[in-house]
Amino acid sequence: MKTIFVGNLPPDATEQEITLLFSAHGRVRSLRLVRDVFAGTCRGFGFVEMEGHEARAAIGALNGLELRGRQIKVNEERPAKQRAGGGRHR
Repeated sequence: MKTIFVGNLPPDATEQEITLLFSAHGRVRSLRLVRDVFAGTCRGFGFVEMEGHEARAAIGALNGLELRGRQIKVNEERPAKQRAGGGRHR
């Protein structure tokens, strides 16, 4: 099972449309769009779980795809230790 990061999504993106995009490449095991707590709109990213070979096919096909004027970013989620740090250590 692989977790896929999906970024640069439009604020009005829905679970249904993202599932439809990914299901063309295999079975979507789970999907979570991160939403603004107050507005309820998509914060521009989410996570999809698929089997390994299906995940790789989806990443290859969907990374860079234009969705309502936005070029979406699709790649394998990296563990927290490998993510770029944004803050300064004090």
